Amino acid sequence: MNVLLSIKPKYVKAILNGTKKYEFRKSAFRCKEDIEWVYIYATSQVKKIVGAFTIENIVEGHPIKLWAEFKEFSGIDEEEFFRYFGGHKKGFAIGIGDVEVFEDPIDPKSYNPGFVPPQSFRYMVGQWRFGK
Repeated sequence: MNVLLSIKPKYVKAILNGTKKYEFRKSAFRCKEDIEWVYIYATSQVKKIVGAFTIENIVEGHPIKLWAEFKEFSGIDEEEFFRYFGGHKKGFAIGIGDVEVFEDPIDPKSYNPGFVPPQSFRYMVGQWRFGK
């Protein structure tokens, strides 16, 4: 199983260049051990699938704990981090493993004209496999 993850372009750039080692979310994937690839959908203005990564680990905890542990690898500043989590008592740090950058980013509408990007993430089943 694979996952499509919507990410703002400035964070996508940090993931692809290796400076962002953790992606933070308010909710995590079920059956994370079954996920082979996390596909990166760069949101507006890019609107394409630009690469993929494997999951190194997923750490659950209070946002204060996550920031203390992963701020050096977050690719985000403290203000944005805590604004994102708001008053949530729980969050997830998704460790980014191997990264594959697509030479030719993929327009998902070329596969599915009715494609609507996920608010956070979407499970991908069936024939969905991009890249190598």
